[in-house]
Formats: sequence, structure tokens, C-alpha cells
Amino acid sequence: MSVLLKGKPVADALNQKASALCEDLKQKGITPVLAVIRVGEKPDDIAYENGAVRACAKVGAEVKKITLPVDIDNAAFLAAVTEAASDDEISGILLLRPLPKGLDEDAALELIPAAKDLDGCSKASFAGVYTSNGEGFLPCTAQAVMEIIDFYDVNCSGKRAAVLGRSLVTGKPISMLLLDKNATVTICHSRTTDAAAICAESDIIVTCTGNPRSVGKDYFREGQTVIDVGICVNPETGKLCGNAVQEEAEEVVAAISPVPGGVGTVTSAVLALHVVQAAARNH
Repeated sequence: MSVLLKGKPVADALNQKASALCEDLKQKGITPVLAVIRVGEKPDDIAYENGAVRACAKVGAEVKKITLPVDIDNAAFLAAVTEAASDDEISGILLLRPLPKGLDEDAALELIPAAKDLDGCSKASFAGVYTSNGEGFLPCTAQAVMEIIDFYDVNCSGKRAAVLGRSLVTGKPISMLLLDKNATVTICHSRTTDAAAICAESDIIVTCTGNPRSVGKDYFREGQTVIDVGICVNPETGKLCGNAVQEEAEEVVAAISPVPGGVGTVTSAVLALHVVQAAARNH
């Protein structure tokens, strides 16, 4: 039976770090504030917003909700983003996406300076990922993966790592962060020939495809570490699940992060830490 790389101990350690820094800032008269910009009333967006509020409350940071009507025009929307970006009382910004049709998401992201881009979505933030210059913030999910790897002392140096997925905010940055730890990284995607064989030859697998229970026993071998980023709904049970077939992985691999209770738990803690770190950097 494999070891479960649970997210709660990792999140607790991050929250402790963020809480200590937040208390220090408050003693100096500085209150970390996260602005969450939400357009419309989508249940997924509201759930994410509520999660951000809870995560910030755990470390002493505040949240300012900027809720815009779903039929807002692009000019007014961009003006609202610009106002938040220029507000000195706001430490960092989280723009909930995807946006409704007619709103320019790329333009909005570029209005948020890297110093306030807490989920690492702008071009300036991506530059920090690929140049390792430490500017801006990493995408929260990508950083959460690495926090789990660090917390559980997973050795990446000289190891073969397979990343399933190539999105800008998960697969690609995770690949670069693994490369920074001296892993040899292969990125697999929907056009990859025999991804299962590539994964079976790898020491570390990170799954972030969004496809529920699509990574099964053919992908696994003994001694592997599997980080499952996927948060999906099992079409058969209606319950949350990951990309990996958990029970098949647990029979073979050395360690695997669970879903739920793994990367998602740590991602919220990373966001809260970013809020506090942004407040410290900006003052």
C-alpha cells in the first residue's frame, strides 16, 4: 500500500508561516488584503471565492469582494480591474476566470502588476516562472505541487518526471519547477503517443489533465511518486475524484496525493500565503 501525501500537514505549515508574517505586518499597521474580482453569479466562482475567504481568515488576512454584473461591458470591466490594481490598500488580486463572453481576459490580466498577480497569470508572472528570477508569484496550483514535493522530501534531482497536461497555469509551470529541481521532464498531452509507457518509465508523475480517472494501472510501477492535481467529478458516483485511478495506483506506487485532500487543500494555503507576502513586498 502506498503512502498518502496528504495536503493538510502541508497547508498547516504554510498557514503557520503566513500567520506569523501577517501578525508581524499588523504590528506595523499593515493589513494584508486580497481583492477577489468576480463577474456574475456562477456557482463555481462563488465556491472559489468562499474558499479564498476561508483561507485568508485562517492567517489573518482580509478579503475585499469586487462583484460585477454579468452583463458589464468590457470598458467598465477593465476600469474596475484598473482601479483595484492601483488601490494601495489592496495587497493582491485574484481574478476569477473564465470570464463571460465579450470581456477581454488577456487585457485584464495585463492590467494587474506582477506584484499583485497572486495566481501568476500575467505574462510578467510567467516570465518569472521561466527565468527563475523570483519576480511576481507562481501559479498557486503549481506551487502547491512543489510544496507537497518539498514537504515530503521527494527527491527530484536526476529523476525522470512525467507531467500530464500542458496548460499555462498548471502543466507548463509545474514542468519548469521540476526542471529547476534537476528532474528530467517529459510533458505529455492529448497528442502524445503512448503516454502510459512514458509514465511507466518515470519516477515522478504529475497529472493535471482534467479527465476523471483516466490515469490507470498501465501508467504506474513500483517506487513512483504520483501527484494528482485533478479535481473532477466521478461520472459514476458523483463524488470528487482525481485524474488517477486511486485504488489502482495505491496497489503499486510508493506514494500518491489523494483527491480530495491533496493538492487542492494546499492550493488554498498558497493563495493565503501569497496575499501576506504581497503585503510585505508592497510596503
